[in-house]
Amino acid sequence: MSFDYYLSLLNNEPKELQSLANEKARNLYGQTITYSRNFFVPITHQCRNRCGYCSFVSDDVKSWITPDSFQSLLKKAKSEKCSEILLTLGEKPEEKYETAREFLRRYSCNSTVDYVKMFCELALDENLLPHSNPGVITFEELKNLKDSNASLGLMLESSSTRLLDKDEAHYLSPTKDPKLRLEVIENAGRLRIPFTSGLLIGIGETKEERIESLLYLQNINKKYRHIQEIIIQNFNPQKGTPMQDYPPPEEEDVLLTIALSRMIMGSNVNIQAPPNLNRDRIITLLDYGANDLGGISSATIDYINPNMTWQEESNLGKNLESEGFFLKQRLPVYPPYEKYLNKKIRKIIEDKYRNEEIISPKNR
Repeated sequence: MSFDYYLSLLNNEPKELQSLANEKARNLYGQTITYSRNFFVPITHQCRNRCGYCSFVSDDVKSWITPDSFQSLLKKAKSEKCSEILLTLGEKPEEKYETAREFLRRYSCNSTVDYVKMFCELALDENLLPHSNPGVITFEELKNLKDSNASLGLMLESSSTRLLDKDEAHYLSPTKDPKLRLEVIENAGRLRIPFTSGLLIGIGETKEERIESLLYLQNINKKYRHIQEIIIQNFNPQKGTPMQDYPPPEEEDVLLTIALSRMIMGSNVNIQAPPNLNRDRIITLLDYGANDLGGISSATIDYINPNMTWQEESNLGKNLESEGFFLKQRLPVYPPYEKYLNKKIRKIIEDKYRNEEIISPKNR
């Protein structure tokens, strides 16, 4: 289908768009809604970018998590019966901060990517599955992380180059250039890496640019079939940021973008909506085509949106059940994409998770 078709649906037939997306989602997934029980680890808050909406970033070298601290976090993750270690960090801080370079040298690492890989290997040693979000990195750096991660991620956020202009959301963040981010996503496809991407809704983009962003992701995924999920994340104003007084997106924008994602991305891509950012409209999200709620943590906060707490997993399950849905745990890699993983990670999945019935047999 063409750009014009989706724009026409969006503008002229929003009810039909919702109905089509819901029908497609239910045909693919029935009433099953998935999530990953994760443990959120913010490796460092130092970052070479300064997005207008980000409260995560910090200049402080003390924000780095050390290997000793990480080992303690792994023990806690196991005690909470998490399966996913979500590694989030500022992007390549060594390019901006001498303090970051000094910190990395202390651990014999040439780059943040080397440091992330060390943590991933520590997690695998504990039979925990890493999902890393290292930002814009090179083909070789992706290759370096492939064998120590169950999946990797990079949000496209938007294909709009306007957002790089002065006073826009990405003005002080040159690696939010969509060309650079699309290159990383395509390189991940070349390397057959199970991958997560998505859009950030409400940071100044237009509805036309949202469709364009999804079509870019669709085109890449048609080539490589490696994008396992698309996140539709709504902008959440954070105090102390340049965009703290910027209004959050309208509910309709979030819902219709989810529906567009379901229609555009194809049957092999899961559509995810974060439940803590959509606490009062989770069922509505599902009715617009979402089938996944992403990572939910019982032990950590959402460090990207610290003002948005997680719902209790059991309460969320009960609420979904009351509306005819079934909440099911998954791993950070979906079963159809396990074939892209190395033997070590596949063995952990088979021995630790599938055999213990933490996840179901290989099916959608």
